[in-house]
Amino acid sequence: MKYETQKIAYAYFLVALILFAVQVTMGLLLAWVYIYPNTLSEILPFNILRMLHTNSLVVWLLTGFFGAAYFLIPEEAEREIHSPTLAHVQLAILVLGTAGVVLTYTFNLFEGNWLLGKEGREFLEQPKWVKAGIVVAALIFLYNVTMTVLKGRKTAITNILLLGLWGLALLFLFAFYNPSNLSLDKQYWWYVIHLWVEGVWELIMASILAYLMLKLTGVDREVVEKWLYIIAATALFSGILGTGHHYYWIGTPGYWQWIGSIFSSLEVIPFFAMMSFAFIMVWKGRRDHPNKAALLWSLGCATLAFFGAGVWGFMHTLHGVNYYSHGTQITAAHGHLAFYGAYVCLNLAMFTYAMPILKGRDPYNQVLNMASFWLMSGGVVFMTFVLTFAGAIQTHLQRVMGEFYMDVQDGLWLFYAMRFGAGIAVVLGACLYIYAVLVPRREIIEPAGTPAE
Repeated sequence: MKYETQKIAYAYFLVALILFAVQVTMGLLLAWVYIYPNTLSEILPFNILRMLHTNSLVVWLLTGFFGAAYFLIPEEAEREIHSPTLAHVQLAILVLGTAGVVLTYTFNLFEGNWLLGKEGREFLEQPKWVKAGIVVAALIFLYNVTMTVLKGRKTAITNILLLGLWGLALLFLFAFYNPSNLSLDKQYWWYVIHLWVEGVWELIMASILAYLMLKLTGVDREVVEKWLYIIAATALFSGILGTGHHYYWIGTPGYWQWIGSIFSSLEVIPFFAMMSFAFIMVWKGRRDHPNKAALLWSLGCATLAFFGAGVWGFMHTLHGVNYYSHGTQITAAHGHLAFYGAYVCLNLAMFTYAMPILKGRDPYNQVLNMASFWLMSGGVVFMTFVLTFAGAIQTHLQRVMGEFYMDVQDGLWLFYAMRFGAGIAVVLGACLYIYAVLVPRREIIEPAGTPAE
């Protein structure tokens, strides 16, 4: 480890892994509720479980991004983080806010209170005091990393990363705007949700992936940076107006159906570019890096992101198709594979690369780590196919034939059972991964030989 302040990342990675465990556990419980709907309905209703599942996903991904930034920026900027104390204060605010959200959701505290109670907007249900805390934490983070970069070396990786992180923070401000008109509410709601995951998060993804490729393959920085700028440009070009594919049926003008269809179709391009970039870098690389598990996660990230966000997203993004398929299990199939491929695998790749360096050890438990990749990825891919078939049947029976929603849900029981099986594989893979990156491999001590005669 070249810089002392890179150790800040370790605490962020630990918090992220704890929330990752919570997220997949809640997901498995939700999958069980789809099979037996009354499970825990009096203690933890479905809507509370879903909030815990989705919010823990978002928070642990963000925490992982912050940790990745604190790890890679010192190396890229060639200087220590501006203020380690501020970095720890930022993490404390995030942990306090997360604990407050969990307690508020689970026990339905302060219901109806404008400041302390949860709000009714999906993914943005956090109480206003927590939202304010997130803004404070984000401002601390942006000040810290921006000052570090401004005083040090500027690279394409830090430039694109900072652009994504600043965009992330600024777009979150729309979470405070909650107009009474439902169409207007959803229009601005998508400014946060879509422009995060299909806009600025893609910039963060591309910059972290570029850093990993630089370290793992040994390809010249100039080559990596050219690819990075192309990916960033196509992500913003397609992603910003691609927001229109969420505006089809919320009461906005009809021209959004064409804008959304055209530009969201182009959103496949940056993900295809990222997949091509990763494999070409490995092919051109001349470095035999010892951390094979980190390379596997990096390649898996680019590949599964292309299929999850690109191919599965394109499958139902044209407005003529989306008219029938929106809000079905096809959406859930796309969402699970896209988030897993693009952002979960990215964070896990970064953790896999950084943890041995932070602990001052050689990469350890790589076989277990790579086994966890195949177990989790296989589970998510199988889950995606199962939900895709379930969604196709649901679309036909419910949207075309006009059958009642609950009757159709009863008919999808087998698919939900298979999805639960896939969820077990994902949870087992997550447990295996956490063990592999945190617990060092046991050293085998050879028994002492007999003394020479």
